[in-house]
Amino acid sequence: MRKLKNEELVRKSIKDFKTSEKTPLILILDNVRSLNNVGSIFRISDAFLIEKIILCGITACPPHKDIHKTALGSTESVSWEYYSSTIQAVKKLTGEGKSVWAVEQTENATQLQNFKPIPKKSYCFVLGNEVKGVDQQVVDYCNKAIEIPQFGTKHSLNISVAAGIIVWHFYIKMRP
Repeated sequence: MRKLKNEELVRKSIKDFKTSEKTPLILILDNVRSLNNVGSIFRISDAFLIEKIILCGITACPPHKDIHKTALGSTESVSWEYYSSTIQAVKKLTGEGKSVWAVEQTENATQLQNFKPIPKKSYCFVLGNEVKGVDQQVVDYCNKAIEIPQFGTKHSLNISVAAGIIVWHFYIKMRP
């Protein structure tokens, strides 16, 4: 077995990425404190052709050196917007007919393994603050909640790890 060289990876140019068919998913970051987590989520979004990221509240926006450190240039390929209020963003998206789901441990949350997205339908996942998760007022405006099952003692994942799990799961179910 031989490790592939970078030039063998058939990477898209930023122009090709921008014109590629996107995975019908928008990630909404609700008051995310860590710029490294923001950068990691940009990189995950680039890897799986995510439609857009919406940064809300105290979530920092590019350009920023600490976001760039983990994003590795993906802030140039992935579309993003900023809203001062997560609720404002969620209301706008639900008003456009998008299905908005909090990634959170809630009563009656859909367990990730049971989540069955409808092909071609657009979804939005709200990912929360590293300490408090998705704010309850934001959860109240979401259509549903999705939970990543956990079996240890913490029942808590780093937001960028949770984003990677949920985006990969969504991607494989939506792409043929």
